[in-house]
Amino acid sequence: MKTSKIAMSFLMVFALFMCLTILPNTISAYEGDGVVESGESSNEELRRATQNPMADLISFPIQNNTNFDYGPLEKTQNITNIQPVVPFKLNEDWLLITRTIAPLIYQPEFYDGQGSEFGLGDISLSLFLGPSEPGEIIWGAGPVFTFPTASDKQLGTEKWSAGPAAVALTMKGPWVFGGLIQNVWDFAGDNDRADVNQMLFQYFINYNLPDGWYLTSSPVITANWEADSDNTWTVPFGGGFGRLFRIGKLPVNTQVQAFYNVEKPDDLGPDWTLRFQVQCLFPKSR
Repeated sequence: MKTSKIAMSFLMVFALFMCLTILPNTISAYEGDGVVESGESSNEELRRATQNPMADLISFPIQNNTNFDYGPLEKTQNITNIQPVVPFKLNEDWLLITRTIAPLIYQPEFYDGQGSEFGLGDISLSLFLGPSEPGEIIWGAGPVFTFPTASDKQLGTEKWSAGPAAVALTMKGPWVFGGLIQNVWDFAGDNDRADVNQMLFQYFINYNLPDGWYLTSSPVITANWEADSDNTWTVPFGGGFGRLFRIGKLPVNTQVQAFYNVEKPDDLGPDWTLRFQVQCLFPKSR
């Protein structure tokens, strides 16, 4: 367990190092100078862009979720999502947003003597196609894929899965309201493993304050349609705050949120979750 935590800490530090040093140089070859120069874009514009999943903005979020009282032994689970977002402008009318999520999971034991596990979970890729110049309602839709990349069977489904995904939002003054929904079904993989039919819904509400601060609530609601009715839903409720600032010329968006699960599967879901996110931003040159 101690070794797993050391490895997790190392990977988080390495990912942050990539975000702050190597990635800006890599992206600069693709986008131009890769970081915002003084006067090119205001912090206010960037903050609103971070709250828009369909923004034409390269970003590199690292999101850590610590789940407390998880499983029948009420242990602590930790999931660190490394989730780069890269947009592609297909033409004057259409924009494609690619979102990859690679989870690093510390899985505690479910019964005494089982032992814990740490490693890579199943990687997912979402593709959202939407208008380059959206109206009052900003939207995107497309497929989502989940790949059986888990380093251990405890950390993944061992199934290939896919399904539809969509996102929509609107911005009214300091408010941002929106939601993202997806559902995946397995179509290949280990026949001895459970079938996959899972929905994810994430609503998000932000209220922007002066000096880069904002209030936020973006819980992830899930449903496992293959489970019985008492174990289908995980419904968290909560929120937190965040702030956009700069490290040198590099814009960084940070946030902290806490959620309590008002509904969860018996003996599986955690009682509550603490989420911390660091998001490095790489706006295009103007």
